[in-house]
Amino acid sequence: MAIEIEQQRASAVGLSKVAVSETHGEDSPYFAGWKAYDEDPYDEHSNPSGVVQMGLAENQVSFDLLEDYLEKNSEASIWGSNGVSGFKENALFQDYHGLQSFRKAMASFMKKIRGGRAKFDPERVVLTAGATAANELLTFILADPGDALLVPTPYYPGFDRDLRWRTGVKIVPIHCDSSNDFQITPKALEAAYNAAEAKNIKVRGVLITNPSNPLGATIQRAVLEEILDFVTRKNIHLVSDEIYSGSVFSSSEFISIAEVLAAQNYKNAERVHIVYSLSKDLGLPGFRVGTIYSYNDKVVTTARRMSSFTLISSQTQHLLAAMLSDKKFTENYIKTNRERLRKRYEMIIEGLRSAGIECLKGNAGLFCWMNLSPLLEKATREGELALWNSILHEVKLNISPGSSCHCSEPGWFRVCFANMSEKTLEVALKRIHNFMEQQRELKEMKII
Repeated sequence: MAIEIEQQRASAVGLSKVAVSETHGEDSPYFAGWKAYDEDPYDEHSNPSGVVQMGLAENQVSFDLLEDYLEKNSEASIWGSNGVSGFKENALFQDYHGLQSFRKAMASFMKKIRGGRAKFDPERVVLTAGATAANELLTFILADPGDALLVPTPYYPGFDRDLRWRTGVKIVPIHCDSSNDFQITPKALEAAYNAAEAKNIKVRGVLITNPSNPLGATIQRAVLEEILDFVTRKNIHLVSDEIYSGSVFSSSEFISIAEVLAAQNYKNAERVHIVYSLSKDLGLPGFRVGTIYSYNDKVVTTARRMSSFTLISSQTQHLLAAMLSDKKFTENYIKTNRERLRKRYEMIIEGLRSAGIECLKGNAGLFCWMNLSPLLEKATREGELALWNSILHEVKLNISPGSSCHCSEPGWFRVCFANMSEKTLEVALKRIHNFMEQQRELKEMKII
């Protein structure tokens, strides 16, 4: 018999402030686009007129390499040569450190995707259930409710949820613009810091993404040095989210904050913390594997204690330890994945350019930063969202508006290209081309 529950007024049973807070950020157009896709997903055969998902930064271009590895190394996905005893070993209690073999493999992989120019100590690798958990966990450790992190714009829309919702910490934007390709400047850093101070908000750190999401571009060494100098002078922390570090089209084009610290003999390193994940570079978001790498002993100890809330299953660690320890596999994967991402990036950039659309020059990531500002009837957030709504519901493409990334200039959009087949990307580019043709015809009609 079904249990019937009397419907009560919402005010009758209260919930926590966190539960009813609007800082979850899911009222953003970024998430609204996902909902539109979920309700009408494109499928070449069953729904060819559906919405193409270009708002999901997921790497599927090299998934066949992972499948091939598992086909040839099936023991990695079970319990190896130990059989039942191996099952028991992994099924029973694991401490917060995680499997030593996996932490060692992660440290090695992080070094490898940086061309061997940075070294990582497995004892400083803290495991978390994805980069989302890593960033939130670090925020809990570095800041108190009401404090702030400075974050350069445009930034990943999920940060509004990940950094703020449960922690009570604020985000103060470091405003960057197209005049210098959205690079972070000392002037912008000081302006953000002063803006926080003017509101009596205590700044506890700066969080950067390198390579940038949504820009798809790496941060130059000189800029990293300026940021490190800034946080040192202000006596605050620096979090470098480097989850796309293995998705740079050429390893020499990426400089990790770890390399900058090494060049400076790790001076002031105790204020620096790196976030990494296998969700993007290896295309395994469903595995929920993230890491915090900190040069601060107290942060490592506290993060490991707090990671008990976001542990990774031993079975997942066992499989990935085997995969990442395979030198032949990792070297081939990194090389091939970079080549495929470069090819896919060039495909979308050329397709957009042929339609009359320019993008910011990029060298990394799973997306491009597209400029549609010439199409805006009004150069405002409202004008941008009107254009986005038209593209979503008429052109049937889910792209992310720049305002959802807190971009200070209307008309920019993040467009993802690695979560689909080349054939689907061709469909999306054809739709964009037709849309631009219609826009030109309408413009000509208005002139006449």
